[in-house]
Amino acid sequence: MKFFGTFKNAFKTESPYKQFFLSILVVALSYGLYKGVIDNFLAEIVTMTEFDKGLSEFFRELPGLLLVFILAAFYTFSAETIYKMGAVIMLAGMAMHAVVPANKAMIILAIIIYSLGDHIQLGMRTTLALEYSKEGRSGRALGWVSSMMQGGHLIGFVIIGVAFLFVSGVEAYRAVFMISTVLLLVGMLFSLRINGKSETDKTNSRFYFRKKYTKYYFLEVFYGARKQVFFTFGPYVLILFYGASTTVISLLFAISAVFSFVLSPMIGKLIDKIGYKKVMVGDTLILVIVCFFYGFAHRIFPKDIAFVVCCANYILDSIISLASMASNVYVHDLADTPEEARATISTGISVNHLITIFIALFGGWIWTKLGMETLFILSAVLGLCNSAYAATIKSHSGKSKAEKAS
Repeated sequence: MKFFGTFKNAFKTESPYKQFFLSILVVALSYGLYKGVIDNFLAEIVTMTEFDKGLSEFFRELPGLLLVFILAAFYTFSAETIYKMGAVIMLAGMAMHAVVPANKAMIILAIIIYSLGDHIQLGMRTTLALEYSKEGRSGRALGWVSSMMQGGHLIGFVIIGVAFLFVSGVEAYRAVFMISTVLLLVGMLFSLRINGKSETDKTNSRFYFRKKYTKYYFLEVFYGARKQVFFTFGPYVLILFYGASTTVISLLFAISAVFSFVLSPMIGKLIDKIGYKKVMVGDTLILVIVCFFYGFAHRIFPKDIAFVVCCANYILDSIISLASMASNVYVHDLADTPEEARATISTGISVNHLITIFIALFGGWIWTKLGMETLFILSAVLGLCNSAYAATIKSHSGKSKAEKAS
């Protein structure tokens, strides 16, 4: 197929990257539909407050924290097998969204199950992309994976943005969840066709912590904290404070996805060319500007202009978040074997979520008691910490590797 010709310069031709990308695309489309409505669904139908939203995010992120233990239980399975398991669990969680009563307890349970499958696939998605990539092309490979994800998200966001101009209410939300369930079923069928056998851990080690990855673990803590503020509370600021509708939120997500779709491969290539260190330092410096305007725009501009400023900064944050690929390339470069890289990345996801769940839990309280300004000041400070810490790492590859591969 001509469609896959674009990826040949990043992926090994003998790898099952075609089936892998088809599964990613369909799952991303399902997520685009889901993400396009879930924040408004929780605010309007489930009537979750700022604090409730933080609480729901605590439980949503809990599987990420536990991921290292979950994957340890399946340490003898191949990465492809675990990826397929994640697809089945996601399908079950999304199906629950479509059928359970719209009360906080049942919806949070559905979110937890869906999130468990999502986080399992998250770890394996990066693992398989690195495994299937050509030597010196790991940044490009991750960039194409991110671009494919954003392309699927974009289609879903646009569909929701248009559809909710004409429909509303709980039945409309249920219909979206049902369609997302069907798409996840298709995505699962594509994933079952991935026939590779990438071992997650040939050393049979259940847990993987190594001293040489200490800086990577700390970078994941800082990044997890700062990204959670925007992921959890960014849309809620627009919905609760500025009154954004489902259509507006979906179209904002769609615009973000367009930029991410186009820029992901470019950022991946940039990581390969100038090195992960410069990219990691630069993105969090930009974050400080983003956080300032997101938290204080309403104090500087009239409310309608402040809303536009916040939307622009939400898009900018989604763009600079793409630089998180750099830390995975850092690990891939440090690792002695592919198995070591995979185990470390899975552990890093859990380390990331160690702080994420507390930001989700206390973020709503901070917003309620101290104001949303304080919440985004906290995000900016964490971003600066991330940037300062990234500046201390030693760059082992980057430009030289890219030059070899070119």
